[in-house]
Amino acid sequence: MNPRHECEFQLLRYVPDAVRNEYVHIGVILREAATEGRPGRMEVRFTRDWRRVRCLDPDADTALLEGMESELRRRLEYEAGGKLMRTLGESLSLNVQMTEPKGYLAESIPAGMEELMRLYVEPPVRERLARVSGRAAIQARMRTEFERVGVWELLRKRIAVAEYTRPGDPLRIDVGYRPNGIVRMFHAVSLDAGIGPRVAAGTGAGLEMAKVLAFSAAGLRAGVERVEKAELELTAVIEPAARLGATDEEPERLETYRFGVETMEEHRIRVLTTSDMERVAETARRELRV
Repeated sequence: MNPRHECEFQLLRYVPDAVRNEYVHIGVILREAATEGRPGRMEVRFTRDWRRVRCLDPDADTALLEGMESELRRRLEYEAGGKLMRTLGESLSLNVQMTEPKGYLAESIPAGMEELMRLYVEPPVRERLARVSGRAAIQARMRTEFERVGVWELLRKRIAVAEYTRPGDPLRIDVGYRPNGIVRMFHAVSLDAGIGPRVAAGTGAGLEMAKVLAFSAAGLRAGVERVEKAELELTAVIEPAARLGATDEEPERLETYRFGVETMEEHRIRVLTTSDMERVAETARRELRV
């Protein structure tokens, strides 16, 4: 039996209102005890599912929280453990708090991190399966693939379209990057909610984002050319048709799905499915030279 590693862990909490003291655990810092001749390893991980945060605080800036994770990881590469922990305590946002250290015995740092995230941060499997769908599921797949090839930290997140169109434009594109003379942007668009019995009632909720993106595409493209002096390639990432039951056996669903796809393609938006994300991520890895 392999000996366990002596470690300490601290939880990161999102606390929108310090007076009410309501919080959600959003991440874990795990560090191995130092041994003679070398410092202990340290890792940090944040949740990928921000729904609990948004339930507690609908106005939460999750892009800022993701940026905080990137900054913490960057510091891990350059700062010693003790100095880093002091810096973290001083620089964390007022809405993010760090708990007191607790001892922990881990089989390994990766295994320990997985266990602590499962115990304290991630929602139970039943809740996660019930809730993570639609746009959130597409976003999770996008992040997983970009992380797999090591480019997630290099991407721009929640890109404000107002930077390229006009002040007040509320749309934010999920992720993007610029290789050479082209800007590539990717946005999750779920057609799930617009398919099924509600279509007959005229709601078409799942098509709203497709229409918003189509409406915004020309202005965004012109803005990127003006500001970045570069061409824009805008990509919508959707679910595969079969996953939504949009097949020949369900013609109404298939028609609605096709309408969403064609609406975006008519406005020069490239449409891919989550099944294409592995290839997209590999392209990003090559272009960003990781």
